[in-house]
Amino acid sequence: MTAPGIITDIDGVTSSDEDSNTSTTWDRKIIVANFLPLHTSKDQTNGKWCFAWDEDSLLLQLKDGFSADTEVLYIGSLKVDVDASEQEEVAQKLLEDYRCIPTFLSPDLQKKFYHGFCKQQLWPLFHYMLPICLDKGDLFDRSLFQAYVSANKIFADKVVEVINSDEDYVWVHDYHLMLLPTFLRRRLNRVRLGFFLHSPFPSSEIYRTLPVRDEILRALLNADLIGFQTFDYARHFLSCCSRMLGLNYESKRGYIGLEYFGRTVNVKILSVGVHIGRLQSLLNFPDTFTKVQEIEQRFKGKKLLLGVDDMDIFKGISLKLLGLELLLERHPKLRGEIVLVQIVNPARSMGKDVNEAREEAISIAKRVNLCYGAPGYEPVLLIDSPIPFYEKIAFYVAAECCIVNAVRDGMNLVPYEYIVCRQGTEEMDKCRGVGLELPHTSTLIVSEFVGCSPSLSGAFRVNPWSVEDVADALYQATDLSVSEKQLRHEKHYRYVSSHHVAYWARSFAQDLERACKDHYNRRCWAIGFGLGFRVVALSPSFRKLSFNHIISSYKKTHGRAIFLDYDGTLVPEASIDNTPSADIISMLNNLCSDPKNTVFIVSGRGQTSLDEWFASCDDLGIAAEHGYFIRWMKATDWESSSNVVDSDWKKIAEPVMRLYTETTDGSYIEPKESALVWHHQYADPDFGSCQAKELLDHLENVLANEPVVVKRGQHIVEVKPQGVSKGVVVEKLIRTLVNSGKPPDFVMCIGDDRSDEDMFESINSASSSNLFPAVPEVFACTVGQKPSKAKYYLEDTGEVIRLLQGIAAISTKQNKITHNQVSFVRPHEADD
Repeated sequence: MTAPGIITDIDGVTSSDEDSNTSTTWDRKIIVANFLPLHTSKDQTNGKWCFAWDEDSLLLQLKDGFSADTEVLYIGSLKVDVDASEQEEVAQKLLEDYRCIPTFLSPDLQKKFYHGFCKQQLWPLFHYMLPICLDKGDLFDRSLFQAYVSANKIFADKVVEVINSDEDYVWVHDYHLMLLPTFLRRRLNRVRLGFFLHSPFPSSEIYRTLPVRDEILRALLNADLIGFQTFDYARHFLSCCSRMLGLNYESKRGYIGLEYFGRTVNVKILSVGVHIGRLQSLLNFPDTFTKVQEIEQRFKGKKLLLGVDDMDIFKGISLKLLGLELLLERHPKLRGEIVLVQIVNPARSMGKDVNEAREEAISIAKRVNLCYGAPGYEPVLLIDSPIPFYEKIAFYVAAECCIVNAVRDGMNLVPYEYIVCRQGTEEMDKCRGVGLELPHTSTLIVSEFVGCSPSLSGAFRVNPWSVEDVADALYQATDLSVSEKQLRHEKHYRYVSSHHVAYWARSFAQDLERACKDHYNRRCWAIGFGLGFRVVALSPSFRKLSFNHIISSYKKTHGRAIFLDYDGTLVPEASIDNTPSADIISMLNNLCSDPKNTVFIVSGRGQTSLDEWFASCDDLGIAAEHGYFIRWMKATDWESSSNVVDSDWKKIAEPVMRLYTETTDGSYIEPKESALVWHHQYADPDFGSCQAKELLDHLENVLANEPVVVKRGQHIVEVKPQGVSKGVVVEKLIRTLVNSGKPPDFVMCIGDDRSDEDMFESINSASSSNLFPAVPEVFACTVGQKPSKAKYYLEDTGEVIRLLQGIAAISTKQNKITHNQVSFVRPHEADD
């Protein structure tokens, strides 16, 4: 599937030292995007559809990152409407000639899906624009979202038609198809699926305003690998997962992973690059030579500044023009010396905002030309009509400075294209009459809010909202020495030439392969409905604990040890009233009434609460504070752990915890007789987690010489004596039973959280050791389908109670039979 040594195992090391640039070999890759990388037209003479590759499409260029023998299939829509009677013929032609599978959306669905939900809802929101009032944006429209769902389903159907899930990899692109991972994962649980978001991902404060926020987040998490352009976008996504879904993430050996129902969803950060070869071929195009000479002749003696932007409210074209206006106002000597050529690409969406942005840009350009122009000189040349790509290349070559002033943009490739074109080719240099000894130079002004900004450290970074910042940067750019322009250019070109589109595609492919390598080492369980669907990946030996399975073992055994966690096992974790119900008390008493049973509640709660709650359970054993205190039944005294230590450590730990409690709103300290627990579940998720990490480090330092351990759990940091855990106490209880001549041949343990994993591990290891005279029947069971050291699971506390009630009923029935048999025999014994 891949050349050996490319993939780095998260838990291991690289298996060889082969060059990391070795191409990943996939049998077949399916690239899914909103539009196919094709130009489409209709021959007016014969009425036939004609197609040609769009050589400038990123989707087509990324193929260079894969090996030559890899088959690539494209799935997407055409940019034209094809009549239903022609669709089958067109689809056949595209598949045979271009390996493309078209998704034909009806005009109405396309309008609601693309121009509606994508462009009116997601696009503004992902660029930090909220519908504060009706004049500033469109409120959420449920019908548009339904169209988005329907369109994503159609794309999923097309993928399922052609995929071989055992061999193919699917790579989904951009925000138009964020629900696609859910629809694919539902039908193909082990599909190898990557998703790359080309647009920004907003902060959680912005994203949380989306009414369907959870549905989209959960859909994305059905992918194996999610890619972002910058760390900021990835950080925002991870923050949303933490705040809205309660998920934790960690970085391990350079990879960021989110644990989601037993699956590790990997997060990748790598910006897209440009296709160097494509740009160089256009540079050597004869029409490009001619256009460059024309431009340089036209603007001879002037400093040419260049802007290339889509007509979009987020591109900051007006702010750029205002910056130029301020520059000319402050520096009269530059009037007549500089010209800004602003190329405006056609708008990708429709609406009054786009029209207003165009009118505003034209108005400002006219004003600047009127105020600071002269006969034969206009400081602004606004090109507001489509031009061939080679003409843009020519302007790149001729411009001394390029400015990208977007107020919010995903990955703007204009700066990269400009750098490559300023580097030029030998043929272009000869055409321009530039000697080989002359250095190549370039100057960039880039908005802080553009995705490529972090990678261009030699550019002037500006706040586009500050017209003064833009004007100052323009002045500095025009005042640079040739040597400094050369140094900045060389620095940028080294990065752009090594981080090209093929490098990006190859890197994503390798990481996707690494993320999917253990798909067939786990069992997959599909749970949830609709957009809440997800797949739980578990160990092959992990299965649901059925009543029929356990009851046969229960009936034939003679000594049973039953260990039950309390919170999250017998009562729901989120329950406001944590006291046990009458049904739970009755069930426990029935279990304890069986002389073959030894039943223990093993909890982290204090002995006072547990003693009060279970006062009516005379024969119930209790292990409180994770086993620091033990009581075999109500009539016996509490026993303390043999590892009782001086509690002077609390005088050190408590002031530290109090300090963090005062500075972390929503946190509190839970004092126990044996331990101290700092809770932060009600604090801000990010700040609470950060404070917990700091508190952990702080406590470990100040308690380094004390006989205690500091542990971090689910929303807690706990300090407790060494050698105290649920695993230790369960092993101690079992050993006591064995030593007293009552070795259990049936062991059942049920729990739900991390502390209960110690119990499962202890029971599993004890059953395989020589502790028992004979190997017992062991049922270690966790609550909920999730990765666990237990071999069984039950869905929730309700299933736990029903299972225990069923077992208790068996014990009650057996006790009655035994009692009746004894009652029947005694009269005969009297006669004898």
